[in-house]
Amino acid sequence: MTATNDRRATVTTPSDTRILITREFDAPRELVYRAFTTPELLRRWWHANRAEVTGIEMDVRVGGAWRWEAKAFNGYEFAFYGEYQEVVPDERLVTTETFSGAPDAQALTTTTFTEKDGLTYLEILVEHQTKANRDMQLQSGMEDGLDDALTLLEQLAHEQA
Repeated sequence: MTATNDRRATVTTPSDTRILITREFDAPRELVYRAFTTPELLRRWWHANRAEVTGIEMDVRVGGAWRWEAKAFNGYEFAFYGEYQEVVPDERLVTTETFSGAPDAQALTTTTFTEKDGLTYLEILVEHQTKANRDMQLQSGMEDGLDDALTLLEQLAHEQA
């Protein structure tokens, strides 16, 4: 396994209300999944080198709540939070997701971890209630931060291997 920095997330819009994010990792899916479901590990990559993670709460079970909080280096404080709807270890997470800056724009996020030939294929499908909410997320500049966070996640998975 060799950590690389040339992998990028692909962001597409399969419908007016959906965002599909895909990325390949040179790491076993168990390690990628663990980085999404273990507070100490999530704290090490979710900041994307753009913020200080100030709080991580995760009750990874159906009906369990989650909340990730951070303070950006420009001083902006924010959180994402929701509830686990489906948990299939090492395979799939389905959660509601709300951004503190847009509390009326709850989305449903399905994260799928698939391993093939030693690589993990990550798919994150974000289903918004409206096109306006989808577009708000797309226009937030999320892609650069997402890429940086997922690069950190891959590096972390290599450390754990």
